[in-house]
Amino acid sequence: MGNSVSFTIYGEPKGKGRPRVSVRKFKKPDGSDGTFSQAYTPKETVSYENLVKTEYRLQCGEFIFPDKKMLDMRIQAFYPIPKSASKKQRERMINHEVRPTKKPDSDNIIKIIADSLNKLAYHDDSQIVDVMFRKFYAEKPRVTVTIIGLED
Repeated sequence: MGNSVSFTIYGEPKGKGRPRVSVRKFKKPDGSDGTFSQAYTPKETVSYENLVKTEYRLQCGEFIFPDKKMLDMRIQAFYPIPKSASKKQRERMINHEVRPTKKPDSDNIIKIIADSLNKLAYHDDSQIVDVMFRKFYAEKPRVTVTIIGLED
């Protein structure tokens, strides 16, 4: 595997969800009202991050880039073709003449992939110095990820 790794996450592309906040009211010892708030990551985000980690381990094993290694990440997100697409539209989508302009946004997909691979594929996603992201339609929705170690 040397200087690069590639793997695929099968299923619809998912983006990083915004942190949610739960607020709870409580009575203080003096009898006045108090509130306690806690931020948490949405379940869908945690689930997809775990899927990314699992697929990386299955397809790339224990490979980890050295600390401080500059990395180039390339992500291709393949969205499902809408059931409402006509035969002609479907063909244009498969041939990449028509590409998705829908959510999740590219930055949220990059974020969920990069965050998921911290301490697994690399020490920290701050090592990523270059990113290429592309959206396509496909019969089988998936996300392909390639990480390339750049020469020092």
